[in-house]
Amino acid sequence: MMAQYLEIKAQYPDALLFYRMGDFYEMFFDDAVAAAEALDIALTKRGKHDGEDIPMCGVPVHAAEGYLLTLIRKGFRVAVGEQLESPEEAKKRGYKAVVKRDVVRLVTPGTLTEESLLEARRHNYLAALSCVRDEWALSWADISTGAFQVMSVGQSRIGAEIARLAPSELLTTEAVDESMREVLSDLGVYPSIIGASSFDSTAADTRLCGLFGVKSLAGFGSFSRVELSAMGAVVDYLDITQKGRLPLLQPPKTETVSRLMQIDSATRRNLELTQSMNGGRAGSLLAVIDKTVTAAGARLLERRISSPSRELTLIHARQEAVQWGLETSIADQLRDALRRVPDLDRSLSRLGLDRGGPRDLAAVRNALSQAETICETLDNTQHPELITDAVGSLSGHDTLLELLDSALVAEPPLMLRDGGFVAPGYDPALDEARRLRDEGRAVIAQMQADYAEASGVQSLKIKHNNVLGYFIETTATHAEKMMSAPLSETFIHRQTTANQVRFTTVELSELETRILNAGNEALEIEKRVYDTLKSAILASAPALSLCALGLAEIDLALGLGHLARSRDWSKPKVDTSRAFRIERGRHPVVEDALSRSGEPFIANDCDLTAADKGASVTLLTGPNMAGKSTYLRQNALIVLLAQIGSFVPASAAHIGLVSQIFSRVGASDDLARGRSTFMVEMVETAAILNQADDHALVILDEIGRGTATYDGLSIAWATLEHLQSVNRVRGLFATHYHELTQLAGTLDGVKNATVSVKEFDGEVIFLHEVRDGAADRSYGVQVAQLAGLPKAVISRARSVLDALEQGERDRTSPKALIDDLPLFSAASTAPEPAVLSAADSELQDKLDELLPDEMTPREALQALYELKALQKK
Repeated sequence: MMAQYLEIKAQYPDALLFYRMGDFYEMFFDDAVAAAEALDIALTKRGKHDGEDIPMCGVPVHAAEGYLLTLIRKGFRVAVGEQLESPEEAKKRGYKAVVKRDVVRLVTPGTLTEESLLEARRHNYLAALSCVRDEWALSWADISTGAFQVMSVGQSRIGAEIARLAPSELLTTEAVDESMREVLSDLGVYPSIIGASSFDSTAADTRLCGLFGVKSLAGFGSFSRVELSAMGAVVDYLDITQKGRLPLLQPPKTETVSRLMQIDSATRRNLELTQSMNGGRAGSLLAVIDKTVTAAGARLLERRISSPSRELTLIHARQEAVQWGLETSIADQLRDALRRVPDLDRSLSRLGLDRGGPRDLAAVRNALSQAETICETLDNTQHPELITDAVGSLSGHDTLLELLDSALVAEPPLMLRDGGFVAPGYDPALDEARRLRDEGRAVIAQMQADYAEASGVQSLKIKHNNVLGYFIETTATHAEKMMSAPLSETFIHRQTTANQVRFTTVELSELETRILNAGNEALEIEKRVYDTLKSAILASAPALSLCALGLAEIDLALGLGHLARSRDWSKPKVDTSRAFRIERGRHPVVEDALSRSGEPFIANDCDLTAADKGASVTLLTGPNMAGKSTYLRQNALIVLLAQIGSFVPASAAHIGLVSQIFSRVGASDDLARGRSTFMVEMVETAAILNQADDHALVILDEIGRGTATYDGLSIAWATLEHLQSVNRVRGLFATHYHELTQLAGTLDGVKNATVSVKEFDGEVIFLHEVRDGAADRSYGVQVAQLAGLPKAVISRARSVLDALEQGERDRTSPKALIDDLPLFSAASTAPEPAVLSAADSELQDKLDELLPDEMTPREALQALYELKALQKK
């Protein structure tokens, strides 16, 4: 057995081997040590190898999925080695023959299909990055849904596209990994290295044609060599990991960079589109606007948010669909039907990979049933083109639905081996087998009555023992009659005892065999029915995939319509102009958080409309905590929502198509790569200045703050000039360098805005209102006071600030000011601690002793008299 284990393990040195032994998956040697630590399970030992104990651990087969998920999330790959025959079959080859085993599947992050291992509302992409003669391409597939796409991409855009896709696993060659290691490391992506032969474009062409059963891929589009290379790598890797059983991939679709709004990885992180800064879904834009009721609808929304469109006709078509979702009177009825739609895509995928079960058959049936209901509901209503196309994909499945409806019970079991999923009346042979299995005693009783009547021996009984099986028994007095013609032709003598005579019949022998085999026979018939139903479903897979997409499209339109209705969002005007006008805009995530505590969100206007080929940059000043970063982000999010076809959180909006969004808001250091916060900020700013075009939207927050004042001011100044004169962007530039506000009078398209505050009784009150003009101060000391700095520090800071501001007005050198502000002068400005008199001390002690919650009114009055007396001393 260990020889067999080592032989199989040698083929998968980079994976943990789950070695099936009965009801457990066992692991040995280093695999056992690593798995025991990762899974927090007991590490034991079994046998010896080279004189040393062999480490061993194991997990039960029935609970393996949970352990697999833990291992995958911790970065392991798992080779699943199954028993390919039963122990009885193995013994036929010899008493000590080892049961045949082999790996049936290699489990990796990008090849998961099990429901328990996947997030229902997120895609699980396997991607491949290829380079052929300095040309680059990305291909990606989600085998749990069948999606398969490819894109040619410039080397500078690779990081942004991988950030958009967020693949669970990325395939590359060693050469590609070496050249792109820094970019991938920035994204936290550690690729799976596979052989260069998997990326061979000629072999890929043949491989893809074989997969889709065509002689040429021309019918799917025109693919370059590098695109073929990337797609071929995905398919080859799937062939390796699935051991030749390829998933139901849809024909490949080409995506073009020019059709999508470009958003780099730093901007995605800063805007928290699909994940918040802490890495979870909660707090992200996606979490707040996701009102879909199906898993497929949620995945479609995630794709839209990750890839906003730049195609005006497509944006308008999606807006019309959302408008319909907002206004239709049957929205609630449709959403109720959609809630009952199972995940059709993933059930199809599992059936295609032969990892499905009866519940996947039922999922297809239930999805088609709800699709039919939705189609009938929408038949006599008006709806836009996008919804019309979606509705068209829901019909035409009557034959398959009728087959599944007649064949399946309402609630099938999870596993095929459990049986009981085929409906009564569907298969007569199955019904008979079940009757014999479940009602064997009743069948025997009926046969006994028939034989008693035919023989005229009322005492005749049918009995059973382990030696004879089923037999007919009569008393010895009826022996002669039973063994004489004509009864002897039916009843065959088997045994005579002192008081009884035992017989059998051909019919009874056959019935005995059928009763004994009825359970297995019923299961075998159900397996045949399962295979028939599965084949019928897979034959309709392309149409079913379109049906799933149609349901997702309707769900998304209704979800975004529900969002617009409940949150009072408006339909934005999107065109090809240089307009950018938002009235009473709001940040969707912040507004959602405030609404839970009953606080209002202060809406603000934003106008970045630019002259033809000119820039429009608003220079935003104001104190920290006043809402500058929120204002910057909300306008970027409104643009993104507009270009996915959604309504937006504003009373009105007019957006000229934005080609790119760049965000430099907030920063942290990158200690692992030796980068300070300022260095990270400069790298991101450099990317913006080098890549932004005249249709880009740029939001920048406090550029240059991480270095000396004059260095930072000069960098911010030069950056703003470059954005205005070279990039010619529409942008928001928040800063505490008030000197920059002078540029509004000298640079065309640059204007000032500030966030309003009020001072009251020495404290600052944030109004969160953006108005034209520049701030004259940053209120940093007041913010520090709100943060809870000690009063002595606040007092000292005020005196230093006053002196510095006075010195600046009087043009006094900083050194002279420092000389006038000695290090320990703070001590002299701090108030002297008060010294209490003896009477005051006694009064204080008396007050400290009082416990008002425990006093009666009379005791409280008495205490008041005593305190009054002490005060007079």
